[in-house]
Amino acid sequence: MGISDNDVQKQLRHMMAFIEQEANEKAEEIDAKAEEEFNMEKGRLVQMQRTKILEHYEKKEKQVELQRKIQRSNMQNQGRLKCLKAREDHLRAVLDEARSNLSRISADSHRYPSILKGLIMQALFQLLEKNVIVRCRQKDEELVEKLMPECLDELTKNWGDKTNVRLDREHYLAADSAGGVEMSTLDGRIKVQSTLESRLDLIAGQIIPQIRTALFGANPNRKFFE
Repeated sequence: MGISDNDVQKQLRHMMAFIEQEANEKAEEIDAKAEEEFNMEKGRLVQMQRTKILEHYEKKEKQVELQRKIQRSNMQNQGRLKCLKAREDHLRAVLDEARSNLSRISADSHRYPSILKGLIMQALFQLLEKNVIVRCRQKDEELVEKLMPECLDELTKNWGDKTNVRLDREHYLAADSAGGVEMSTLDGRIKVQSTLESRLDLIAGQIIPQIRTALFGANPNRKFFE
């Protein structure tokens, strides 16, 4: 027997329903897979951007911290330099005060002659030349002439050779000098400063570390004392 039209229509509807169901299931599967891939990709992109943001702000934090450290270091260095400058200024003031008090020594008529003799002898022994030019303050000229023979005798006894000394009566030491003498060879190539100021500078250069310690205390960072 042949299949009726109704049966054909039923089979066609059944096949269409089956195909449609298969298509819907396939579409749902594709949608689910696409959703899953989308979420995975979105998560990956979000994580990547989050990582970039974290790295960016971490870098910024490090830069800020570095700038803060640099600023702190600069401020500490500036403070240290100001402290050192204040100390040096104070030390300089102490030396300047000592230098200003040197005039009291030459003003002491009882002490100054023996001090001046010692300065003359030191200069003569430093030069050890047979012909010497001596400069002094104009107001010390008479005292230097008085002391010179005794100094030359003592030099001859210790050195053996005689020294001729000429007092420079045209070029004196500065009137505000604290006292002492300046000696040189005839050609002026060798000069010896034997003034109270030069002695103070020499002594100050040797004892400045002790002065600093006395004024400001021992330096905890100092390792060598020679």
